[in-house]
Amino acid sequence: MTRNASTPFRTLWGWPIVLGLLTASGLATALISDSWGDWWSWIGLGVPVAVMAWFAWRPTPAAAAAPADSNPSDDPATPF
Repeated sequence: MTRNASTPFRTLWGWPIVLGLLTASGLATALISDSWGDWWSWIGLGVPVAVMAWFAWRPTPAAAAAPADSNPSDDPATPF
């Protein structure tokens, strides 16, 4: 019996587990090691933050396709 490489568990949790392990190794290295550990801790803690920032500020396809409201006075929530 062979397993499919793209299981639902791996599809859903693969990258979060990788980022969690990277963060944990960065934290442990920052506490334990020196010299090369300083570099690894910066990488191990910086990469997950950069990935989260990338996905937080990336526009969604629906938001990018929606036209911008050019006349704000048509908004009924605006009293003036």
